[in-house]
Amino acid sequence: MDLLNQYGSFFISYLQPIFDERAEAVGPSLEWNFYNASHSYITALLPMLRQKISLFLPQISNYPQLLSHFIHELMNFDNEIRETWNYMPDPYADDNWKGMTWEVLTKQGWYDRWLQVEKDFALARYKDIIDTADSGEIDYDGMEVTATKPTKAAIRVNDLLETITERYQPLSSFSQKLRFLIDIQITIFDQFHERLYSALEAYLAMTSTLGRTVQGADGQASVEGVAGLERLCRVFGSAEYLEKKMEDWSNDVFFVELWSELQDRVRQNRDSGRNVAGTMSVAEVASRTSPAVANNNGAHTTSPSDGALFDETASAYRRLRLRSETIITSTLSSNVLAALKPYSRVSTWATLSTPSATATVSPLSPTSDLAHAMRALSTQLSFLSRALGTAPLRRVSRQLLLSVQSYIWDNVLTKHTFSETGAAQLASDVDHLCHVVDSALGASSQVGISSRTIKKLSEGLRILCLSTAEQEGDVSTKDDVPLRLWDVEKRLFRDNESARSVLAELEIDSLSEAEARSVLERRVEIGS
Repeated sequence: MDLLNQYGSFFISYLQPIFDERAEAVGPSLEWNFYNASHSYITALLPMLRQKISLFLPQISNYPQLLSHFIHELMNFDNEIRETWNYMPDPYADDNWKGMTWEVLTKQGWYDRWLQVEKDFALARYKDIIDTADSGEIDYDGMEVTATKPTKAAIRVNDLLETITERYQPLSSFSQKLRFLIDIQITIFDQFHERLYSALEAYLAMTSTLGRTVQGADGQASVEGVAGLERLCRVFGSAEYLEKKMEDWSNDVFFVELWSELQDRVRQNRDSGRNVAGTMSVAEVASRTSPAVANNNGAHTTSPSDGALFDETASAYRRLRLRSETIITSTLSSNVLAALKPYSRVSTWATLSTPSATATVSPLSPTSDLAHAMRALSTQLSFLSRALGTAPLRRVSRQLLLSVQSYIWDNVLTKHTFSETGAAQLASDVDHLCHVVDSALGASSQVGISSRTIKKLSEGLRILCLSTAEQEGDVSTKDDVPLRLWDVEKRLFRDNESARSVLAELEIDSLSEAEARSVLERRVEIGS
């Protein structure tokens, strides 16, 4: 490069005019020999470089760091020759200059050795990332507030894989690039997936009946409450983060071009599907990249946009993300429903006395047996609101609320009888639970989203809380005349048409006539 930079301008200024004259003199059949003076100068220098490489490579082949650095520098040399000098040894050739790196790796057969060196380096770096003390910690600072938080290991693994791309992106050989992708990048993706999968399986084993027995109280503390949810969020956040990264990579120009060339080779059906990329067959490439590769073999004309290089790997991460989200939802619901058990055993709903006039003005305090459930709900949802992105947090919260709705409906509302005050207390307790959920969701929550999610329970409580005194009615018809308990009872039990009419006036559409009657029968006044 020093020689080129030092004398290149001389060749352009003084020799190019002589070349031009010579080209005219020799005629069309030989003029290409005098196409470009600086290119001829480069061609004249390359044999010296080849000789130096042939002497140098055997000496460094057993020194991985030197070999890796040398190939990297050779790629930089090729790139500068192409970009700065626009080197074309034969202006009439169909193919561009392949470069000295191609000669070394392909013609001289150093590719496998270099690939192994780079793979060893990458796997060693991956192991360092995994072995770092804070690798399993959730990174709350590296992502936006509304995004799901991955572990620090997931972020570092992605950074490593992006660095690896830069190592082989300049290669001119398609087969070499694809092997680098499969043997190193997808291999690391697979190893990290296996690590996340094992972590999820370990959590499930620890929370099984046998696991609880073997571990005892001390071991269970690491998988209960927020600690257990944190374990699950590490898996979920990392899987979602890398799945999205693979989607981004699939839309990157470099990987799109690689995918398009792969599809072209498969359609040409060379060697009956063998050796589509080096010695790899279509089936082998498809198993590591995308099923769309095999689907396009010969007979199909599917466009390159119908698949991507990371389809198979991204699908594995997607399945892991969906499974871990399901377990987060079931774990959270199980924790909250367990905390609600004391509340389900409250049996004083029918005997609660009418509150004083001053007490009815302010909201009713929650039942004492609900305190534990409210604390568990607040603590665990507040954690999830930090760890999960807006969309998964809403999905988890919705399923939690539906579980709470079913639990209270089956174990409280339809199992006990209620005085008017008892009904008001139950409605107030449900409002407190909804408020805890809305507060924990914070900015990601829409106003009143919790109460709208548990619509069936809310409408059941509207019937249960009907007043017996006309002046205390709080549910109105279209004429703003309060509907009282006895009015509704007569119309609800008369016949189905009358029942549908009164439910419409009460703006209730999620309860059947039978369900509405069943709820109203829980009032002591009706039962007596």
